[in-house]
Amino acid sequence: MTMEKYGKILLFIMPVLLGLILLEKLYEKFVKKSQINQLDTASSITSGITMITKNVLGLSFTVLSYQFIEERVALTHIQSTWATYLIAFVVLDFSHYWIHRIEHANNFFWNSHIVHHSSEEFDLACAIRQPISSFFKIFTIFMLPAALLGISPLVIATVTPIQFFAQFWYHTRHINRMGFLEHIIVTPSHHRVHHAINEEYLDKNLSQIFIIWDKLFGTFQAESPEVVPVYGITRPMRTWNPIKINFVHMWLLIQDTWRAKNWADKWKVWTSPTGWRPAEVAQENPVFKIEDVYHFDKYTFQRSNLFMAWVWIQIGVLLFFITYFLSHIGSIGLPNLLVYGGFIFVYVFALTDFMDANRTFVVWESLKLAYGCFVLWFLGDWFGLQTHVRDSNAWLMIYFGLSLFVTIFLAKTFQTSRVGTQNLAA
Repeated sequence: MTMEKYGKILLFIMPVLLGLILLEKLYEKFVKKSQINQLDTASSITSGITMITKNVLGLSFTVLSYQFIEERVALTHIQSTWATYLIAFVVLDFSHYWIHRIEHANNFFWNSHIVHHSSEEFDLACAIRQPISSFFKIFTIFMLPAALLGISPLVIATVTPIQFFAQFWYHTRHINRMGFLEHIIVTPSHHRVHHAINEEYLDKNLSQIFIIWDKLFGTFQAESPEVVPVYGITRPMRTWNPIKINFVHMWLLIQDTWRAKNWADKWKVWTSPTGWRPAEVAQENPVFKIEDVYHFDKYTFQRSNLFMAWVWIQIGVLLFFITYFLSHIGSIGLPNLLVYGGFIFVYVFALTDFMDANRTFVVWESLKLAYGCFVLWFLGDWFGLQTHVRDSNAWLMIYFGLSLFVTIFLAKTFQTSRVGTQNLAA
């Protein structure tokens, strides 16, 4: 799939997903009268934006492509009919079950999936928390059944995004059991179990579309009314920054490898089950882990209305930048796409560092200002925006300067205490 085609698909899909996220939040606030963790939602949205940017820039390498396998092992070639697309959908889902299972079972591969589980909430916004740390795609071998049948690579390329977006809807607490569908497809009830860190629920319900794979291979667990799901990861990230979240676990593996005293342990750090650490390393360099999932401090802060309003204004401007990026991929072209993508990452880092109340946000916000001004000076325009919006250069200069000024002004709210103790024992 070309970058331009991918961008056009996202321009259609993004407003739909964001609209559904907004509707869910309005439902929670005005119908359920729930307290909404706005910073968590903002973090999820920035995570989705970094994933989109990384995918558009093609910052990953396929070690073994499906087309390469299909050309060499196909026993026959199935004509591309509606039945072919159905077969491909099922085979792809089977493949993704095993990929997902490996990600949960192995220390190294967990890093590429941890961001999706990092939210301590469970909502539609959580669905768009996706990784940027998976630079090497090595699991194409699981598509061998489709390759043996000679299913066209075009069919696989078409079905893959459909299956990905079909996983969005079940990230919600507001849909209960769904009758006979509970035996066929993954439902919100099934996926609540999957995202829970309760001992009874850990590493269960790994299927993505058809729940049958979990039932066949022993990883199914029904949601129990007696066991309230608690969401997140057992080694919480304590940050809203999606870029940091993508690499915290990897950095721990690198540190543990360096600290391990024997070569066997250095190797086992990467190949062992998720969470394994050499005993002496874990003792000398402990990492906080939630022991009682019903009583712990969730990562949340009480912020002023003005602070939150500014965060959402920044999210809105970021959505403008990513929308322009996606709609002008062809005219921006390489290498300017890389320059634009770099700006998006700096923007996200500056905003989420501010949300985390880290004083280093000033450095990143200043870098955003300098980056934006450099682009305007070097290109004489914001990647052609001047032809669409009159005086856009002046407006962008005003925004970059205002962004730095307002965030510094609002830094005084950083002293507000953290709230939100998890207490589900009752």
